[in-house]
Amino acid sequence: MLPWVELGRATVPGEADALVLLQRGTEYVIRLGTSALMSSTAHGSEEALAELACAPFGSYGDARVLIGGLGMGFTLAAALRSLPATARVEVAELVPAVVEWNRGPLAHLAGTPLADPRVTVHAGEVGRMYHGLDGAYDSILLDVDNGPDGLTRAGNDWLYSLEGLRAALRALKGGGVFGVWSVAPDEAFTQRLRQVGFAVDAKVIRARRNRGGRHTLWLGTKPAGRRR
Repeated sequence: MLPWVELGRATVPGEADALVLLQRGTEYVIRLGTSALMSSTAHGSEEALAELACAPFGSYGDARVLIGGLGMGFTLAAALRSLPATARVEVAELVPAVVEWNRGPLAHLAGTPLADPRVTVHAGEVGRMYHGLDGAYDSILLDVDNGPDGLTRAGNDWLYSLEGLRAALRALKGGGVFGVWSVAPDEAFTQRLRQVGFAVDAKVIRARRNRGGRHTLWLGTKPAGRRR
């Protein structure tokens, strides 16, 4: 069996363990310490998140989407395929090295989505991108950490709290969709989404679409209203 080769290493704010990019043949993984956060061989649920959350806006020429977490670019690429040529897609990524990896050794995996002129990348936490905004986005996607029960950063907890969910709801336009990826189900999170006013659809999607681990996607829709 081929050995894993380290291609890159980066620090994550607030974390003792390093974020490491590894390659074995045609397979790539990103690990935090001994935990594999993502793999190039299992990204079907991430793509499904973007497809489902962006589908309602496929004909909106001025669609605006925010994605929290770049990963290996599969979520972003799926969003771009689902949106018109005039859409705007913003990506918030906390670790600059992840952006560089996506422009370098990982670029080919998802079809170089960062080269798409619709895309703008912001360095930093995704919550800062929408906190305090009112009716700014058609869709906000969180592909951050491992979901509501985070693995890497306690700082992500705000995103899934009642305060964070109210901020997401406010930042969406009427009929907008808040999409969240998680490695596992979380009924308490489902209830928090409903509590702040989202209509919730929770789905279980296999990691490779038709096989692999089962991941949970939440699609929270803001009540229809004036699209600002």
